[in-house]
Amino acid sequence: MKRKGSPADFPYLTEYQRYAFPPPDTVDGSVVAVGGNLSPGMLLSAYEQGIFPWYNPEDPILWQSPDPRFLIFPETLHISKSMRKILSQNVFEITFDKDFAGVIQGCAEAERPGQDGTWITDDIIEGYTELHRLGYVHSAESYINGKLAGGCYGVYLGNVFCGESMFARTPNASKAAFLSLARYLFDEKGAAFIDCQVPTNHLRSLGGREMRRTDFLRLLGETLGRRPAETSVK
Repeated sequence: MKRKGSPADFPYLTEYQRYAFPPPDTVDGSVVAVGGNLSPGMLLSAYEQGIFPWYNPEDPILWQSPDPRFLIFPETLHISKSMRKILSQNVFEITFDKDFAGVIQGCAEAERPGQDGTWITDDIIEGYTELHRLGYVHSAESYINGKLAGGCYGVYLGNVFCGESMFARTPNASKAAFLSLARYLFDEKGAAFIDCQVPTNHLRSLGGREMRRTDFLRLLGETLGRRPAETSVK
């Protein structure tokens, strides 16, 4: 899909190619760049530099790096007593990477308070589905009686997970998926933190903490520099 601000001759970047965005801490506001495409190399370049695409359907691609940033660390992850009970009683069947297509479609269809429509458009779905196929994007699913009740997805680079979106068709389904994935990433994979991007009350209740963009960019660079990117969550 061709978008405004995305010239036809802008190169398609493979997962092995990179693009140098303007340093986020040198721009005013959150928008770092406009245009380009959602090829694998562009998306991976963005996340490695603390940037992600976020725009309305009628807009060109907007590459954003908000200030402050919102993160969850292993020591700040909060699981309430009620959610611990739900998880321990296996109210939901939790899986990883079983139905990424269903999860991203569920996120696209979810109604968001104060939002008219969705930012998860066909080109977003296409771009992240390709990254999922390549092993960089992962999902967690919650099922009840064999039916998808909720889930979440995000980009996993090195030991950093960048959360993108979540949805629930049943109360607590998205929380169960996210918390299960978070515990797995922190306890089994040694993830350093989860980048939640922008503050929300929901994510704050799960342990999200604000961090200045300059501090986040430094932490991200240090973290990714210490460990090569992994391409699978198993």
